[in-house]
Amino acid sequence: MSKIYLSPPDVGQLEESYALAAIRSGWVAPLGPDVDAFETELAERIGTAYAVATSSGTAALHLALLGVGAGPGQVVVMPTLTFAATANAAVYTGAEPIFVDCDPATGNIDVDLVEQLLELLRAEGRRVAAVLPVDMFGVCADYDRLLPVCARAGVPVVEDAAEALGATRSGRAAGSFGRTGVLSFNGNKIMTTSGGGMLLTDDAELAARARYLATQARQPVTHYEHTEIGYNYRLSNVLAAIGRAQLRRLDGMIRRRRELRDRYAKMFAAVSGVRLLGDSDPGGNCWLTTIVVEPEESGWESVELAAHLAAREIETRPIWKPMHLQPVHAGAEAVLTGAAERLFATGLALPSGSAMSDGQSERVLRAIDEFLGGR
Repeated sequence: MSKIYLSPPDVGQLEESYALAAIRSGWVAPLGPDVDAFETELAERIGTAYAVATSSGTAALHLALLGVGAGPGQVVVMPTLTFAATANAAVYTGAEPIFVDCDPATGNIDVDLVEQLLELLRAEGRRVAAVLPVDMFGVCADYDRLLPVCARAGVPVVEDAAEALGATRSGRAAGSFGRTGVLSFNGNKIMTTSGGGMLLTDDAELAARARYLATQARQPVTHYEHTEIGYNYRLSNVLAAIGRAQLRRLDGMIRRRRELRDRYAKMFAAVSGVRLLGDSDPGGNCWLTTIVVEPEESGWESVELAAHLAAREIETRPIWKPMHLQPVHAGAEAVLTGAAERLFATGLALPSGSAMSDGQSERVLRAIDEFLGGR
């Protein structure tokens, strides 16, 4: 029995043809015409003036934070419920992360807590480089409220939209909020370039600075001249070609993930104590369908379902372990309500990949039904 994975890459003949064309063109090293075209096409899709293709979403986050001036002696306010890359990028700059708890309905950063924290930090005279929200599992943060809060505090927003390509809020695309936004094209994301990322912005100076730093901060002279430290952060032309093919298929891949989410929603609609995280937001891209199980009401825990599915070669994953619980960030400042810890204890991401066949989907649903029947 073949294993069903959480969110494997969805690639096929179109991606193969684009990659082969890039190889045959001779542009196999970083940069090239497919990188330029990918940046243009992605910026047009998101609605920003500039896009900078990078080797990873983490690299894009690092460049974005450098672009807004993050550095030693400053703090970056971010959600505790996120992947490690969000916090790592802040630490790379020399700034310190301050973690904020989440809205239990969506997993996104709690805007009320952000507002209170920014007021406290201002009163203490501390320098805030940025607020770094994360669009959790493909649902945009509450930017209708968050952007005014940050504007009043004079703090730029760097949007971590790594999980949210194709999502929208209030008619705007994920990645277009704040001074700069960041996407990821890791292998498990909504679309992939194998590895890769993108920095998005309307700020011409910030985009130019990001390109410069991402190419080892090389000066524009015929010999290799460097006046400051740079990074090897640019995207391969071959991988950009794959990304261009994926972008053509993006809407279809989102539709497929939405179909799978709808099947899960019907499955759990009558199950007491179970809800879908962020299900009330119609603009989500349905990257990973995640259920939240309240054992006091359901009579079972998410880890029990995970074990049942694992025994049948079906992959699941808990919600991100909060950053304030990670050993590497022990002692970091955090503003907590307990919401993120509760989601970590009760949440479970289910197979959601757009490449999942109807037969595989039925297999997952039968296994869940079998589990529920036993309860």
